[in-house]
Amino acid sequence: MTVPTAAFHSYDAIGNREDLQDAIYRVDPTETPFLSKAETSKATAREHEWQTQALAAAASNRSIEGDDPTAKSVTPTVRLKNVCQISQKTVIVTGTQDVVDKAGRKGELAYQVTLAGLELKRDMEMALTQNQASSAGLAGVARSLASIESWLASNKTSKGAGSLINPTTPGFSSGYVAAPGDSTTQGTFIEADLKAIVRECWTNGGNPTTILCGPNGKQKISTFTGIATQTFNINKEEQTSIIGGADVYVSNFGRHMIVPSRFSRDRTVLLLDMKYWGVAYLRRMTQYPLSKTGDSEKRQMLTEFTLVSKNEKASGKITDINGAL
Repeated sequence: MTVPTAAFHSYDAIGNREDLQDAIYRVDPTETPFLSKAETSKATAREHEWQTQALAAAASNRSIEGDDPTAKSVTPTVRLKNVCQISQKTVIVTGTQDVVDKAGRKGELAYQVTLAGLELKRDMEMALTQNQASSAGLAGVARSLASIESWLASNKTSKGAGSLINPTTPGFSSGYVAAPGDSTTQGTFIEADLKAIVRECWTNGGNPTTILCGPNGKQKISTFTGIATQTFNINKEEQTSIIGGADVYVSNFGRHMIVPSRFSRDRTVLLLDMKYWGVAYLRRMTQYPLSKTGDSEKRQMLTEFTLVSKNEKASGKITDINGAL
């Protein structure tokens, strides 16, 4: 077939309108499972402090009738702290861009502020769940909070076989929390590891009902035989469903929700008793207008917060996991 002589077609036309859909599609995840589950509280200083108390170990306790009592040894509280970290996002939009006709949003400034808030929550989730050390900072040096992995020292196991990248043990010591070292060689995560850490947490008084893990850890746990029933109620009018994953692990010590996380480290599985974790805010997420210095509008999204590890003995972790094994 040929184009008719003198036919006027779209390839020659001037002024045809563009076909730009009036929508913007975003796939980047915004779920923050730990931040959503954690209890919130108020901080009043750069360094937020709290106390823990340990009871004496259970022992044989028999007294002679009529004997004079002996006072028990007193165990003092332990004073812990974490540092409030400042996280922020700033957007600058020119006056022209904010008023021109746009596809998918009305005002550019409002749209960019919304995106900044979502990004800031993702940054907070990452800071809370990884292996960051605490640091008091200095004038000109940013402060940092200690993350979950860094706090967990009592109930832990490593699947690594190599040397440590950074030979530092986790946990609170001398006022601060160090980042734990990673093994240079990762190992296979098996069900016995999960059972052992659940048992240790329970023995120490915890009830870790949340298993927070990356995608590899989630898929690995779904292969364990100790998971909750893998059946699905089917009636004749519904299509058959193939169940290839599990959302609940049932151990001898209770039910544990398996919560996938996109922002925790995939080489670590966290077993968390959420009653003993919280987030304290010195300043909650707030939008601030910045000084106008030209033909643009500036907005800053800012929060100042820290992780509260009320008692790390209630939770545990399995580290140095090779997701391919």
